[in-house]
Amino acid sequence: MTATPDREALGTLLRHVLELLDGDVAAVYGDLDLADYRPRYSPLVRVLVADGPLPIRDLAARVGVTHSAASQTVAQMSRAGLVTLTPGADARQRIVTLTDRARALLPVIEAEWAATTTAMRRLDAELPVPLADELYAVLAALRRRPLRERIADTGWPAGRVGATGEVTGG
Repeated sequence: MTATPDREALGTLLRHVLELLDGDVAAVYGDLDLADYRPRYSPLVRVLVADGPLPIRDLAARVGVTHSAASQTVAQMSRAGLVTLTPGADARQRIVTLTDRARALLPVIEAEWAATTTAMRRLDAELPVPLADELYAVLAALRRRPLRERIADTGWPAGRVGATGEVTGG
């Protein structure tokens, strides 16, 4: 196991936690000989099962990720034979549809989702606050006041970094 990131390196710490969580779920799929299936696919698969074929933009909105993130994930899923892409109403739009392979994997995907949900509830019982509750609280606070504004409130000088490393202007 790698060392725990410094408490002040919050972005690194968040990525580390996500790597541990996703890595263990990916290991579960690897144990099932589904090494090409990534944990990040499941939310998209679940939306496509519920709502049917969707444009990438709509899929991104329903999952709660950026269009770029959804597009990258869909491209990976397409290479893995889990989705197909067809042209939409205009040249820029692509419609995502689950393949027969993805539909055949649905029982495994749903069973993993349920097991992971149960495991996360058990993990939450060990934490001072359930992880999702804390993350939603962080999102709400950042929507109220972005970190950039909070940094400015510290008195950090705005401006540009000059050739010698000094901050100028602002």
